[in-house]
Amino acid sequence: MTLPHRPRTPEITVTEAVERARSGDAVLLDVRETPEFTAGHAPDAVFLPLSALAAGADLPSEARGRPVLALCRSGNRSRQATEILNGRGIDTVNVAGGMRAWEQAGLPVRTAGGGPGQVV
Repeated sequence: MTLPHRPRTPEITVTEAVERARSGDAVLLDVRETPEFTAGHAPDAVFLPLSALAAGADLPSEARGRPVLALCRSGNRSRQATEILNGRGIDTVNVAGGMRAWEQAGLPVRTAGGGPGQVV
């Protein structure tokens, strides 16, 4: 039995994501749950949990009309978010490796108050 072909989810590295976000070319969208985001996230990331997105929630205003870089802890939930958003016609790319790769690359992780955060 042959399984149906599933298109590959578009991905970029954390380094590419930082470059695109800093240039204003795209917006980082963190799709983890609230406690994870609060503990530590990428600076300037906007927040919308995958659970809300899957339930039909709209993008935060900062992400509307812009390409989206979906980000989670390891890349699995953001892959799902990428598929959902691309299905809605929103230009979205998954950030491979998520916040774990972000942290391993030495990129900053911040709490909601702007202090040093941690990936949980």
